[in-house]
Amino acid sequence: MQLQRPHLTHSPWLGGSAAALAVLLWALVPLLANQAGDLPPLRLSALALLAGALGTLPMARRRRHRDAALRPLEGGVVYLGVPLLTAGAVGACFAAFNRAPAEQVALILYTWPVLFLLASQWRALGRLPGNCLLGTSLAFSGAALLVGPQALNGGASGSWVGYLLAALGALCWALYSLAGQVAAWRLGDRMPHLLLIASLLTGTASLALEGTIALPARDTLVIVVALGLGPYGLAMLAWDRAMRDPLAHRVGNLAHGVPVVATLFLVLAGVSVPYWRLPLAAVLVVAGSVVAAAEPKRVAPSFFRRAFRRS
Repeated sequence: MQLQRPHLTHSPWLGGSAAALAVLLWALVPLLANQAGDLPPLRLSALALLAGALGTLPMARRRRHRDAALRPLEGGVVYLGVPLLTAGAVGACFAAFNRAPAEQVALILYTWPVLFLLASQWRALGRLPGNCLLGTSLAFSGAALLVGPQALNGGASGSWVGYLLAALGALCWALYSLAGQVAAWRLGDRMPHLLLIASLLTGTASLALEGTIALPARDTLVIVVALGLGPYGLAMLAWDRAMRDPLAHRVGNLAHGVPVVATLFLVLAGVSVPYWRLPLAAVLVVAGSVVAAAEPKRVAPSFFRRAFRRS
């Protein structure tokens, strides 16, 4: 399938602002998940996705185009494959937070921008520029600096299931972002329906694996609604707009800052203890994003090449 470039008027700020809003809202996920208490992860996912579907309903565009009809195979991918990716990403995320420390889960989960960036650069250029690899390495090392010492000191023992779930969530988010670049699929316009289908999928899995339905307490319900309206509502629409930007492979670099901002929120809320690695990690993440987003310089032909061409 050939990815189509959307016909959008490019603004140097619109795509970046949308991506920054999504990053800010996604960084709240570890804190909000921590505040959700003992609510089972699949049930939390189903309720949050339902809230996101209801919240995005008035924000999504309701235009209908004559050429918007999808072929049967595309319809199956959009209305089944994308909700499966969403349900897998959200469900794996909440399950991972129940089985491993929040900072370490955030690190593994938010390696998905690295996967997305590499895939986007390969799709756009047919190769991986050196600045992309260097910037990605810097950004990832900055995020790893936050949680690496804890893992090396034995924090990883007994939490491998959580880490594997976080890796699964990262893969699902990377594939979802790639799907968002297919202009003909218009995931932003279909967002309420996709989130509703994902909510039904996770709700069915919750009934099968977690037992009967029990309504959460009022405070927990407020947290669930906040998760749905923010990280899995408005943020999804904002990220969809960012991924339809002509420079989406550069805008996506902003997502490298999610684990740093998420850790900052955990520190400010008193969930995690502050330490000196946080500002250093932030510098590495920002520097890596700048390096990775830089346009590769074209090397001028040498004197010998010019002389050879003249001859």
